[in-house]
Amino acid sequence: MILEPLSLPPGHDLPGELLTELTALYASNRDFHALSGDFPDPDDIRPEQVATALAGELVNPDVEVLLARSEGALVGIAITLAHHPDPADPDPWIGLLMVDAGAQRQGRGRRLATLVEDRFRTAGRTAVRLAVLENNPRALAFWTALGYEVVDHRRDLQLHRLCAVLRKELG
Repeated sequence: MILEPLSLPPGHDLPGELLTELTALYASNRDFHALSGDFPDPDDIRPEQVATALAGELVNPDVEVLLARSEGALVGIAITLAHHPDPADPDPWIGLLMVDAGAQRQGRGRRLATLVEDRFRTAGRTAVRLAVLENNPRALAFWTALGYEVVDHRRDLQLHRLCAVLRKELG
C-alpha cells in the first residue's frame, strides 16, 4: 500500500477519474455514512457531494488528504489535521480513515493507520488523536485494538455528534 497526498491547485476540480474512484469508496461505506450523517442519503452518495466534502477539507492548510492505493486501485483514504483548533491540544488528529468496504477485514485499515502514524513520527510528532462516534462500536474496537486509548468524551466541532476521543503515543 502506498499513500499519495491529494493536492489541487486553487480553483481546480478533482480529476473525473479520481472523483469516480473516491465516490465509489465513500459509497461502499454506506453503514458508516448512515451513522455519521455526513451525506443526506447514505444509499445515494453522489460525486458532487464527495467533491464538496473534500474541497471543504482542502481549504484548511493544516489538513492533508491521503489516498491509499494497492496495486494501483484506490482502497482507502485518510484525512489528517496537523494542528487542532484548540491551542491546548498539541497532537495531530486523524479526522477520517476509511477503507473500501469490499476490502475491509484484510488488514488494510491497520496498514493505512500505521502509514499515517509513521508520517506523524517522521514529522517529529509524539502522539496522535482521533474521535470515534459514540454510535460506532466497530470503529472503537478497531482503534483500541491498535493501541488507542479513550481520553475524553465530547461532541465533534462540525456536527456536534457525541464522540469518544482517543489518543495513542507514537513511541
